[in-house]
Amino acid sequence: MATIKEIAEKAGVSSATVSRVLNYDETLSVSEETKKRIFETAEKLNYSKFQKNKKAKQGKIAIVQWYTEKEELNDLYYLSIRLGVEKKAEEEGYEIVRLFQDSKAKLTAEIEGIIAIGKFSEREVAKLSEWTKNICFVDSNQLAHKLDSVEVDFEQAVTEVVNYFIQQQHEKIGFIGGQESYADHSAKITDKRQIIFEQLLKEKGLYHEEYIFLADSYHVSSGEKIMQEAIDQLKENLPTAFFVANDALAIGSLRTLQGNGISVPNDVCIMGFNDASVAKYVFPALSTVRVETELMGETAFELLMDRMATERTVAKKVTLSTDLIIRESTIRQ
Repeated sequence: MATIKEIAEKAGVSSATVSRVLNYDETLSVSEETKKRIFETAEKLNYSKFQKNKKAKQGKIAIVQWYTEKEELNDLYYLSIRLGVEKKAEEEGYEIVRLFQDSKAKLTAEIEGIIAIGKFSEREVAKLSEWTKNICFVDSNQLAHKLDSVEVDFEQAVTEVVNYFIQQQHEKIGFIGGQESYADHSAKITDKRQIIFEQLLKEKGLYHEEYIFLADSYHVSSGEKIMQEAIDQLKENLPTAFFVANDALAIGSLRTLQGNGISVPNDVCIMGFNDASVAKYVFPALSTVRVETELMGETAFELLMDRMATERTVAKKVTLSTDLIIRESTIRQ
């Protein structure tokens, strides 16, 4: 685990600034560029220190990110996947063209393939497919379109979370998720984690609809607001454990609980998802589901290279497992 001092030295800022940025301190006045540098440094320092020899320049590939550059800083899951792709591409000698949702850059004839990170509508998939069939999607399943994909095994991940809470004698288990739409606003997106969570709790006779809360985004501020709604609505009937759909929402939820004098973990346990670099720096340190985001990016790059080299038409989908990381936010005294 990289220390705050190491991140500060690499990013060229003070340790205090790093600490406040990683804890999403909204009172801190720093530029978006500084925040980006700190978050990227924190993610990169968690990656392997053993770099392969860089190869001669091979060509260009595009990374299409479904988020804007600013939104990416609020959900480090997608930032980390992108950095994983870029690390592998650099090792293999490929130049990267970054296309964010609000980017002015466009696909050009020099681009040989695309890695599309995030959620894409039918219309967006069709548009990218018109450009080239050399595409790999990360975090969405596009086998139906005969396109390569890399996904997380959400069923395994959520099952482990639910089983852990039950083993810890929790009977009142809540869920906090977010609401998203495709970038073209063609439809809303249903979170697979919520679907699996609800199904598992129904099977175990522990499901309560009033314990399900959906924020308006997956950002820290949304986590703060939605947890306050849960506290106001449920009062003394508040669940003793919450599974939260990403670490940013979990950090916001944790803050609100503490602000209301509710102890984490003694009164309420919080489990996040992603194991972003910030999870280990908050207090109490956040229990979470570790997703190997770097490996997701690397796998997507390898699938893209395979399709470009072989010109295969049969699509492949790679599903990666996750690990449950237990820290202080779920260990009751």
